[in-house]
Amino acid sequence: MDFSSKLLENAVNEVSRLPGIGKRTALRLVLHLLKQPTDHTKFLSEALLQVRNDVKTCEKCHNISDTILCAICQNSKRNPEIVCVVEDIRDVMAIESTAQFKGLYHVLGGKISPIEGIGPQNLQIDSLIHKVESGEIKELIFALSSTMEGDTTNFYIYKQIEKFNITTSTIARGISVGDELEYADEVTLGRSIVNRIPFSQSLKA
Repeated sequence: MDFSSKLLENAVNEVSRLPGIGKRTALRLVLHLLKQPTDHTKFLSEALLQVRNDVKTCEKCHNISDTILCAICQNSKRNPEIVCVVEDIRDVMAIESTAQFKGLYHVLGGKISPIEGIGPQNLQIDSLIHKVESGEIKELIFALSSTMEGDTTNFYIYKQIEKFNITTSTIARGISVGDELEYADEVTLGRSIVNRIPFSQSLKA
């Protein structure tokens, strides 16, 4: 792709670094911004810089937050005895969109994947086990994607906490094997949360 402007080329190259955006889409986006009032581009760039510099991680659940504790953990109407274990913020947003879950979350920050060099020590698993040890959790819901990595992570955590008096469940398999939660429709995901099954039962499947 040839450019008549080096500045335009630089902007397109940077935008195309974003996941799922190729050079042609990046060009359309940059040309769109060029047609907008200067203030629009300024507000966008300021918002991106602010989210990059000022967004924090919730000290309790490791969700993305503007403050020390995220809005979900601070919500007194949520049930702190039920915790849903997810891979990342996108899964929290997907489950929240169903309006079917009223507990809290624990964001692992990934899944165990030896091929990618990601082990338990690279995830927020120790802090989850400490929560279980403290007795503050009555039920743990495994809501990782039904992939080999997701199942491996679920099983690892399950083995670490099986000696404690805690209910462990997993989302019902309305979510197809291999699917990521963020791509599931709200109805299917909502039903999977509501109709969750004991984790030990999933091991026999």
